[in-house]
Amino acid sequence: MKTVVVTGAGGYVGGQTAIYFHDQGWQVIGIDRNHPPKHLNIYFRKFVISSFDAEESLHVIQQTAPDAVVHCAGTSLVGPSVKDPAPYYENNFVSTKRMVDFLIANNIKTRFFFSSSAAVYGEPVLSPCSEEDPLLPLSPYGESKRMVEMLMQSYSLAYNFDYTAFRYFNVCGADEQERHGQEKNATHIIARALEAVRDNKHFTLYGNNYPTPDGTCVRDYVHVNDIARAHFLAASNSVPGVYNLGTGSGYSNQQIVDSVVQVTGTTNLPVSIGPIREGDPSVLTCTASRFESATGWKTEYDLNKIVSTAWKWYCREF
Repeated sequence: MKTVVVTGAGGYVGGQTAIYFHDQGWQVIGIDRNHPPKHLNIYFRKFVISSFDAEESLHVIQQTAPDAVVHCAGTSLVGPSVKDPAPYYENNFVSTKRMVDFLIANNIKTRFFFSSSAAVYGEPVLSPCSEEDPLLPLSPYGESKRMVEMLMQSYSLAYNFDYTAFRYFNVCGADEQERHGQEKNATHIIARALEAVRDNKHFTLYGNNYPTPDGTCVRDYVHVNDIARAHFLAASNSVPGVYNLGTGSGYSNQQIVDSVVQVTGTTNLPVSIGPIREGDPSVLTCTASRFESATGWKTEYDLNKIVSTAWKWYCREF
């Protein structure tokens, strides 16, 4: 039986990734500085409640000698990173460097998968963007992710470090079997809109004067289970390097609101317009053809299906 270590295993992407590997018959070791939600406990052979670069966590990785490490842990909000960048550089870059240095120093031969971000592109020159496009992050969050990519690229050349970096676009949705999803009060627009419907609250849409067809920003939305499946396919194949994970098309914030109204059947979602958030590009979509060609991976969820799985989760969990 193969073994995978998932950092940030109690979180949104990490939790779904743990479920997916467990479903495929792998042993899953979870690492997270927070206790995992109870609904995830059955998917782990062992769970370490600690920072991923702490001695206890590194010791478990060394003793386990896993076939793969899926590194989902990190600090992940664009806006707050502009106001307080220190934790982003510390948690995303410095701590990751400590963990990778430990793997190399102790000759731990494992395949390493890093959760990077579309934020490394900043305001893309072309859309959809490809992996070869310029990397001009607009926020400390994006910069911290780019720094880890640079680290791994140089370590690959110098130390033969086996890594794959996935540039996630907007991850959304919930497990189709309603086993996992985003936590309450998530900042993602789909989560916020659905919670507003469920709780009969006001919803704020940030920015309506972007240079886009309806004035709201456009993003590439990819279902969390498609992300988890990409990790598994990469762990089952040799795909070193950097890959986009997205659908190849985008939806505007207004289209998100329209889908939420359609899926939930609500007749009351009061929407107000807030200011454009600092660090947010107007359009950010990608082509994932490189990873599709390497593994056969394709996304399986359109917008309404994404919103539908998330809605079922929010109605069930909270």
